[in-house]
Amino acid sequence: MHRSRISTVLIDTPEAERSAAFWSAALNAPRKPVAGEEQFTVLEGALPGLVTVVQRIDEGAPRIHVDMETDDLDAETERLKALGAEEVSRWLECRTLRAPGGHIVCVIPVHSDRDEFEAAANVWE
Repeated sequence: MHRSRISTVLIDTPEAERSAAFWSAALNAPRKPVAGEEQFTVLEGALPGLVTVVQRIDEGAPRIHVDMETDDLDAETERLKALGAEEVSRWLECRTLRAPGGHIVCVIPVHSDRDEFEAAANVWE
């Protein structure tokens, strides 16, 4: 048994500063750089119940992707692959998958408050 949930929506773009300014104003969400991880700008309160982030990418077209947080990286990765996703890379503890249709899903360890995670996550047998 393991648990997982979408925890984060990321707006990936090479024009992060302009994008963060736009989405901050459009969603009335204050922007906050992440200390030590300058490629990320959090849009506080943009999507209730989810972390919303503008992420600077150096290559590729602008896109939106989601992070699926889980208490079992291997089990969640295999579950999503069985549903048709393909693993495209790994970086530290992050597993990057491409879902059918081409969207990116990153499988990451739980990073939210543990009680919040357990209350909101799906349980998989």
